[in-house]
Amino acid sequence: MSDQNTTLVKIRDLHFSRGSKTIFSGLNADIPQGGITTILGPSGTGKTTLLKLIGGQLKPSAGGIEVDGQQVAKLSRRDLYALRKRMGMLFQSGALLTDLNVFDNVAFPLREHTELPESLIHKLVLMRLHAVGLRGARDLMPAELSGGMARRAALARALVMDPMMIMYDEPFTGQDPISLGVLLELISTVNSALGLTSIIVSHDLAEALSISHHVVVISEGKVVEAGTPEQLQNSSSDWVQQFLNGRSDGPVPFQLKAPDYGQDLATTEARLDA
Repeated sequence: MSDQNTTLVKIRDLHFSRGSKTIFSGLNADIPQGGITTILGPSGTGKTTLLKLIGGQLKPSAGGIEVDGQQVAKLSRRDLYALRKRMGMLFQSGALLTDLNVFDNVAFPLREHTELPESLIHKLVLMRLHAVGLRGARDLMPAELSGGMARRAALARALVMDPMMIMYDEPFTGQDPISLGVLLELISTVNSALGLTSIIVSHDLAEALSISHHVVVISEGKVVEAGTPEQLQNSSSDWVQQFLNGRSDGPVPFQLKAPDYGQDLATTEARLDA
């Protein structure tokens, strides 16, 4: 693992909205270089949106995101594309090209963005497929793959450009126990062996925390708490404890804000009688 004292991604006073809905309102976070960082939070808090902002697919309304010393939102199109070549992305669906076999899916970024000879592309693709255990599936089409195999093929494609960082959007969703174990091992091993920085968005708390070096918990547009998994598990925050332990009631109440229950029933009864 690389030096985690170095920050690869700096997020400062980040503001972002969709229409009238505020997603981030002054979010600040650091993503250490060389480790695995997991971003946690309730559904709808903008975790996947944050990945898109880091990758430059979206632009903040205020504040900024710095990746490897570059302000993403201020880059020219050419410089942004150059930065993106150093980022890998594993989408929740895998996002494989359905009319290409596994080999050609993994080879696609090399053929699009480099002028490498086909003989070298062939070797690089086989190396990445071997790393994820799918060298024997090179000729299969995406429709012939299980969900776990599709994620592994997508990981091979994300790795083929030798990125400095990979972002994972819900990589464990819908996986059986064996596939889940394989993905956990792959993400951890690949990150360590290649000296990558990994950012994971996940609702699978136990699994994500088991391989993470750093965790960022976000809610209501800001960071609630950040630290190692051990630090969060020992947090004095009632909100963090409720979230990590899946408690139905606490700082985030089970009942949404509403009028007094008895008064609400009486009002309804009076309205019906009228």
